[in-house]
Amino acid sequence: MYPQVQLHIAGEWRGSSSKETADVLNPATGEAIGSHPMATKADLDEALAAADRGFKVWRKIGAFDRYKIMRKAAELLRERADTIAKIMTMEQGKPLAEAKGETMGAADTIDWFAEEARRAYGRIIPARSDDVMQLVIKEPVGPIAAFTPWNFPLNQAVRKVSGALAAGCSVILKGPEDTPASCVELIKAFNDAGVPKDVLNLVYGNPAEISEYLIPHPVIRKISFTGSTAIGKQLAALAGLHMKKATMELGGHAPSIVFKDANVDKALKILSANKYRNAGQVCVAPTRFLVHESVFDKFVDGFVEISKNLNVGDGLDAKTNMGPLAHSRRIDAMEALVADAEKHGGELRTGGKRIGNRGFFFEPTVYTNLSLDSKIMNEEPFGPVSTIQSFSDDEEAFEEANRLPYGLAAYAYTESGATAAALASRVESGMISINHHGIALPETPFGGMKDSGYGSEGGLEAIEAYLNTKFVTKSGL
Repeated sequence: MYPQVQLHIAGEWRGSSSKETADVLNPATGEAIGSHPMATKADLDEALAAADRGFKVWRKIGAFDRYKIMRKAAELLRERADTIAKIMTMEQGKPLAEAKGETMGAADTIDWFAEEARRAYGRIIPARSDDVMQLVIKEPVGPIAAFTPWNFPLNQAVRKVSGALAAGCSVILKGPEDTPASCVELIKAFNDAGVPKDVLNLVYGNPAEISEYLIPHPVIRKISFTGSTAIGKQLAALAGLHMKKATMELGGHAPSIVFKDANVDKALKILSANKYRNAGQVCVAPTRFLVHESVFDKFVDGFVEISKNLNVGDGLDAKTNMGPLAHSRRIDAMEALVADAEKHGGELRTGGKRIGNRGFFFEPTVYTNLSLDSKIMNEEPFGPVSTIQSFSDDEEAFEEANRLPYGLAAYAYTESGATAAALASRVESGMISINHHGIALPETPFGGMKDSGYGSEGGLEAIEAYLNTKFVTKSGL
């Protein structure tokens, strides 16, 4: 059964003050399975007041005690993983195994930040006089507003919430309206672990109205947003107007380069698995495949064969390799990309159509030989549509990899140490993975550059975004 979704404000689970709700759909059927409340400004005011109170309480709880509470929350997520995974698959569509993996990964993320709570070190700077002491102190920035997407409803929310809690901040989480119940389960785990009642608040509603109200509000001291570049730029501008700290994890269009000396079979296995994970609705998914002409035919044939043999279906079915797209808007987007690819002379190797008329399923789709002015060569596909282009020399591949304003993730396969070194220095991307898929671990930086945003949501850099640095100098000791 799909659970009842409510707002969580000041330690209470409740509906909207207006009683207004919106449907939640199962993307495998297109039918409503539940609803979520639509928060009003009055609800947001209560959440802001709670976050203000909660910050005053939480910041005074020592790092070691915050660590213990967070570790307990992680264990609760693990204990509840099977139930949470079913909820996530029902509302988001991804295969059950992926949903459980996301839940277990969320627990690992909480563990990582719990440990970092004990390591938010300051320092002593040697003074120029023996009667002076110079201290650098790290302090929590204050209440934060976090805005998270539907594609990874736990993974994206847990990074923001855990980083904030580890630093001593309170949180208002604006969860994803398409996949709200997964976030509910995250907040429940933290509450049951002992996070004080005002510290964590969860709201849903009209995204534009909520962000436009929360970001300028004087209670909020930092924002963190994961989503499209277009919306991210608007929110970053709004935060800038009010001098608010901001972390922006935005869109990508990841180049995936297969050089002539690559292990093609290995590249095929890893790249295809990560392309079709979550039906391609992944900001760091490989999206522009650039393959050396000497191995182009082998790679294309192999990728097409894998694409044709994927079992597309309901994520609750154990046989499913790829679930539906999250909502009808993604179907419209895929059909627009396909129509544009046809217009620009792309060679369709497989797929290209919606599957059936029940739910939001789309065929794994592969195009080759597209012109650079086609939409899919310039816009993040965020779905199971791939484009494979050939290149003849390495310089050509580097130029294409850097052509777009995105810079979130990049992938490459080569047996050459010199080529790997060139990739590390030449490719304009916040994350580069060579000969394997090694990004998005809790302990490693996660973030982009250029139009893909700024700041990190992983590694030791992540908690720094939730801390202010204060310099204290005193004499007369």
